[in-house]
Amino acid sequence: MDFVFGQLSFDSHKQIVFCNDKDTGLKAIIGIHNTVTEPALGGMRMWNYANEWAALNDVLPLSRGLTYKFAITGLNLGGGKALIIGDAKTDKTPEMITRFGKFVNSLSGKYITA
Repeated sequence: MDFVFGQLSFDSHKQIVFCNDKDTGLKAIIGIHNTVTEPALGGMRMWNYANEWAALNDVLPLSRGLTYKFAITGLNLGGGKALIIGDAKTDKTPEMITRFGKFVNSLSGKYITA
C-alpha cells in the first residue's frame, strides 16, 4: 500500500523532510509543496500531535494551501510548512529551536520559515 505518496493530501509535494535530533528532542517535518517559483515559504507550528502520522497529515494540506494563497496574491513564492512535534509550553528549548534552524538552513534556501 502507498501510505504517503498515495494520499490525496500528498498532491505532488516536491519534498518532505523529516528532522530528528535525539540530543535536543527535536522531531519535525518540513513540507515543500511547490518550488516552481522558489523559494517555498511557510510558517512553523509546534503542536503536541498524537503521533507522526497526525503531524504528516497536518503539514501536507497546510503547505499545499500556501502554494494556492501565494498564487492568488501574485507572490512569486512556493508553498511550504514546517512543524515541530511537541508541547510548546514544556518541550521547547533554545537548543531545539537552534537545531530546527540548522535543518531549515540545510535546505540551502529552498524553504524559508516564518
